[in-house]
Amino acid sequence: MTKLKDNDIREILISELYSKYINDTNTKIVNEMGVLHGHSRVDVAVINGILHGYEIKSESDTLNRLPSQINDYCKVFDRMTIVVQRNYLDKTKEIIPKWWGVILVTKNGGKLNLRQLRKGRLNPNIDPYALTHLLWREEALNILKEKDLHKGYLSKPRNIIYKRICEVFTTDELKFKVNQLLKHREGWKDHDLLRLNGDLLPQ
Repeated sequence: MTKLKDNDIREILISELYSKYINDTNTKIVNEMGVLHGHSRVDVAVINGILHGYEIKSESDTLNRLPSQINDYCKVFDRMTIVVQRNYLDKTKEIIPKWWGVILVTKNGGKLNLRQLRKGRLNPNIDPYALTHLLWREEALNILKEKDLHKGYLSKPRNIIYKRICEVFTTDELKFKVNQLLKHREGWKDHDLLRLNGDLLPQ
C-alpha cells in the first residue's frame, strides 16, 4: 500500500480550511510559510487576526526535525496544530507543547478524513524579535515611519531595524501590525495554493 505524503494531506487540509473561511474576506491561507527567514517552514498558515500554523507529519515523514520546528514555531504563531497520522500520534503528543492542537488523519475507503482531537490554546510566549523576522525590510521601515522613527535607519541592516521596532512597539501592537501586513501582501503565496489543486482551490 502506498504511503501518504505531506502533499496528500495538505490538499485536504487546505480544502477544508477554504471551506471554513470561504466567506471570510479577513482570512488569508498561506502554503509553506517561512519563519525566521526560512529557518523553518510551516506547512500551512492561516492569518486572520491571529497567526495559526499547521504542521503536517505524514507516515512518509520522520520526526527528526520536529523539535527544531517546535522551537521556531513557538516564537511566532499564536496557535499551532499538528496534523498527524496514527503511526506518529502518540510520539508527537509527547513532543509538542500542551497548548498545541492535534488533528488526526484517517483513511476510510480511499478517502482522507481529518478529526480534531485537541483544539489547543493560545501561545503564552510570543517572541517579538522573532515575529519581526516575518516582515520584509521595507515593511519594517514603514512601521518605523508611522512613528517618525525611521531617520538614521534607512541604510541599517534589517536586524537593527527589527530591534528598534521591538523597542518602540508592544508585543500586542506588533502582532497586529505583522498580521495586517501579511494578510494584505499583494499576490504573496497565492500561486502556491493554486498549484496544489486547481480544481479545489479558488482563484
